[in-house]
Amino acid sequence: MDTAFDLKTLRATVRDWKTAGLTVALVPTMGNLHAGHISLLKRARELADRTVVSIFVNPIQFGKGEDYDSYPSTLEADKAKLSAAGLDLLFAPNLDELYPGGTAEDTRITVPQLSDILCGEFRPGHFSGVATVVAKLLINVQPDTALFGEKDYQQLLVIRRMVHDLLIPVDIIGMPIVREPDGLAMSSRNGYLDATQRATAAVINQALTTAAARLREPGARIATIEGDGIAALAAAGMRPEYFSVRRSNDLAPPRPGDTALVVLAAAWLGPARLIDNVQVELAEPLAA
Repeated sequence: MDTAFDLKTLRATVRDWKTAGLTVALVPTMGNLHAGHISLLKRARELADRTVVSIFVNPIQFGKGEDYDSYPSTLEADKAKLSAAGLDLLFAPNLDELYPGGTAEDTRITVPQLSDILCGEFRPGHFSGVATVVAKLLINVQPDTALFGEKDYQQLLVIRRMVHDLLIPVDIIGMPIVREPDGLAMSSRNGYLDATQRATAAVINQALTTAAARLREPGARIATIEGDGIAALAAAGMRPEYFSVRRSNDLAPPRPGDTALVVLAAAWLGPARLIDNVQVELAEPLAA
């Protein structure tokens, strides 16, 4: 495994691959890697001749009072995991490489509508920060495919919309959520939880799974399902931000006739903000 800390080395390596007619896959991360990240790399190796993983904690997607300064940095451990999984190139830039003009004056990319709902309502500017850094990575790596986990479902749709609207020639692939044995979605922020909180965290997936089952029942009432989901999280000692049923293709509120839905939740548990979702394909179209 090679490592590039600067754009010049990254570009030269990718240029050599492209000249040789090789395909390239990119997996963007913020490091502190777990099995979910490695599953993306394994799939990337199946799809492309060469693989790139980026590790960069992106400051402009963090809001005031969020955990940018305390986000865990585990570069050496991450390098060992990536090397063992067969990565070709790790890109680990510093802040000046990706924001040469400084983060305060840097150009931003904004994806309308999708960026202002759900997580965007509670984290203003977050998805602009995500879209901006992902665009920088796509421009410089020039991958044929880029892989993202479906745990960050809204982020995945934002990136797909950005790539579509800006005519970026890359295939964006969403990969299934990798879960702990009790159903908790794997996340770097799970490490913030103490033992008691960690046991409680599984309630999020349980509530989502229950909601998904209820949506498949005749006469399902979405408002009631959402309210019961919020109540379940609160009863477990969490501070829920939202528990919402949306259309899976655009995160708009469901309409009669829809069959492809997703149930999404975000809640605080101690110091950790946890998100999760469950996709639902209805056998019969949603009734009025």
